Amino acid sequence: MIIMLSHYLVLAAILFCVGLWGVLSRRNAVGILMGVELMLNAANINFVAFSNYITPDVISGQIFSIFVMAIAAAEAAVALAIILNIYRVYTDIDVTKINMMKW
Repeated sequence: MIIMLSHYLVLAAILFCVGLWGVLSRRNAVGILMGVELMLNAANINFVAFSNYITPDVISGQIFSIFVMAIAAAEAAVALAIILNIYRVYTDIDVTKINMMKW
């Protein structure tokens, strides 16, 4: 069986929808971060798939996805530090109870 571009796009769409559902339905901050990471991985699948099918000799999609992974790692580190500080103050990471970021 030959894997076509549409297979990768369907996989990325499903992964993105699962991540979006995780972001919109979770109250836990860690669950929201996991949903964001799933959405970024779906975008990485699209970058690599389009790069492979449009210009197979150039690895620009792979390089761009490595940059996205590096930014996602930095985002996760900063977000987890913020979540730990919020947990120290409120002893809960329910995002509906936290309103100190509004100020």
